[in-house]
Amino acid sequence: MDIASILGLILCGVLMIFGIVFDKNTGVVMSKLGNFFDVPSLLITFGGTFMCVLASSPLKDFVSGLKSFTLILKVPKVDEAAIIRQIIDLSNIARKEGLLALEESANSLDDEFMRKGILLIVDGTDPELVRNILETELINIDSRHKKLIGFWKNVAAMGPAWGMIGTLIGLINMLKDLSDPDSIGPNMSVALITTLYGSMLANWVATPVATKLATNNEIEIMMKEVMIEGLLSIQAGENPRVIEEKLKSFMSPTIRNKMSEGAGEE
Repeated sequence: MDIASILGLILCGVLMIFGIVFDKNTGVVMSKLGNFFDVPSLLITFGGTFMCVLASSPLKDFVSGLKSFTLILKVPKVDEAAIIRQIIDLSNIARKEGLLALEESANSLDDEFMRKGILLIVDGTDPELVRNILETELINIDSRHKKLIGFWKNVAAMGPAWGMIGTLIGLINMLKDLSDPDSIGPNMSVALITTLYGSMLANWVATPVATKLATNNEIEIMMKEVMIEGLLSIQAGENPRVIEEKLKSFMSPTIRNKMSEGAGEE
């Protein structure tokens, strides 16, 4: 589980609730949560937001977008150093035993993308065609991920808009009943709740989810680019040491240092 995402979402809620119930004058926690719950406002803001997103996308994409929320709760299984070492091991095998020897190694790989690249190389596919095939798959992976990211960006955009719609509805109803001064305060409070709900949906849920999915996508795409460069270098017969230095150029200095320390310990 991704502790950062879980803690971030939970603590946002905890701090918000604390701000609602804490009385700064008396220092006492007071029961005010009931003031912030209104069913019609929830239906207008959340219902309007998600139904508007549904109207702008196919049902299959809408369902996939909702399910993608669970992705931010999982830690991406990406070990940059391990992937580079794996490529270097494959380059050593190819250098000593030839490219055909990689077929046996490909069967033991967990990563489908890397396995596909190795099998293309073993089959004697032209290097330019190997690059084109892998980059096409990479583009499609990126496109699928951006659909999910776009779903949550749409939610973040629609939430405040539907919150404002709910506020306008509440204000209209309030102005229709100005004959009762005692009802103006409560009605105004209810009218403003939808704006709060819209801001919460956008800034507490949708924007963090979209940002996290975008970050995970960038990491995955970068590592697949590393795989492409590594596999093409193996096919070109480059020295494993040269391949390692080339692939390290994709990594941050921290990861490079960690790899160097690991190599030193071995």
